[in-house]
Amino acid sequence: MSLWTSLEPASATVEPGSSTQVRLRVRNTGDVVDEYRFEPIGDPAPWTVIEPAVLRLYPGTTGTVELTFSPPRTPDATAGPNPYAVRISPTEHPDAVTVPEGNLTILPFTEMRAELVPVTVTGRLRGRPRLAVDNLGNTELTTSMTGEDTGDRLSYELRPGNTQINPGRAHFIDLTLRPKRIIWFGSKEQHPYKVNLQRAGVPPQTIDGTYIQRGFLPRWLATCLGILLALAITFAMLWFGHQPHVTTRAEEQMEQAGSPLAPSPSPQPPLPPTPSTPAESPAAQPQPSQSPQDNGGGGEKKPEESKPPVETAATALHRKVREDPDAPHICYRLRYEGGQWSKPACENTLGAYDRTGPPITGMNIAASSVDGVSAQAHVTDASGTPKWLPWTPVRDNQDIYIGADGDYPPFMIGLNISVGKFQICHVAHFHLTNSLGELVCDKARPETLFIGTNDNRKAIDGMFLYIKYV
Repeated sequence: MSLWTSLEPASATVEPGSSTQVRLRVRNTGDVVDEYRFEPIGDPAPWTVIEPAVLRLYPGTTGTVELTFSPPRTPDATAGPNPYAVRISPTEHPDAVTVPEGNLTILPFTEMRAELVPVTVTGRLRGRPRLAVDNLGNTELTTSMTGEDTGDRLSYELRPGNTQINPGRAHFIDLTLRPKRIIWFGSKEQHPYKVNLQRAGVPPQTIDGTYIQRGFLPRWLATCLGILLALAITFAMLWFGHQPHVTTRAEEQMEQAGSPLAPSPSPQPPLPPTPSTPAESPAAQPQPSQSPQDNGGGGEKKPEESKPPVETAATALHRKVREDPDAPHICYRLRYEGGQWSKPACENTLGAYDRTGPPITGMNIAASSVDGVSAQAHVTDASGTPKWLPWTPVRDNQDIYIGADGDYPPFMIGLNISVGKFQICHVAHFHLTNSLGELVCDKARPETLFIGTNDNRKAIDGMFLYIKYV
């Protein structure tokens, strides 16, 4: 061994979103001038910078390099001890590789995001929104949920009432709202309410929503019933209150019959002639008919040209279901920069993966026999920090669209997706690094599958999805 190394300190602590430095001292104990190359190894390697990356030392001399650790404030920076190492490769002796090891402790942080889907629900006897809770921290999150409103007009049922969420994951909580008073007739009423998410040691986080309660019977029906009742009462009063006046003119008629000068009655007008039967009527003259293609000038009218229907993910999914109705399926399209859509792809095997190249700005997804699918896009932002767009849920066999609008919107760097049954699996391809991600699968709801990265520069240019059900 012609190299001596020392990490100072061997163990370091850093908070996500900040940085810390460790010094690596290197001494050439050999008898020739040598050049050493340094490479970080371990989980902290993606956010480790070594300066200088190459060091040239004469025999018996000592050099120093600085290791800077900058873990991001994301779930990728796992809280707790994170072992790391530095591979030192000599140029003159390539087989004599040295790997000094150290330990980096990342401090925990908690960050939670929650939203109601949808924010406003409408119903007569109940409303059923869903609460999506994302753990954006690097440690397990435990929270409990309660509901409240002004005036205590609603009752709340949350399933489950408390949950534990792993870093980088999201859970869905089913919320059922029931009004304590039924509106039989009349217009709708708005009931603002709040869902409180309580965590240990921090103030509760409040999510606002609105429940619109409609009348059990529409107002127009109550108006019609009132009018009918008033007409019935009026008719009954007129019927029972009317007394007919009866008189006789028999004496007057007898006097007229006994008078010799009484005028004779006038003759009755002749009855109209009886219409002849159809057999006696002259045949109807045929009217000149005009062909639908006549167009008034004798020429044929050409049919209007129609554009072929757009083939969406649901269109391709319906064909797949007809071919194999017993298995779940998922189909999807990719929207590229400029607004152009790819052809739908339906995947149930890894061999069908294909990549076209340009970064994508949105997706169109449809799935069958999975009890509904929900997704949200993770897109680039001019500030340098990517942002999440809202969740979009749909039922089986329907199209779901995620991403930003427009021909040149922000690019997608990832997405969250969940299904109600089976497992959802993916492989992603990244445009900047021209690299293919690993095949990752996740269980059905309340679990969600995160696809992509949290790096604002690494847009996705290829995607492969399939349902794992055996």
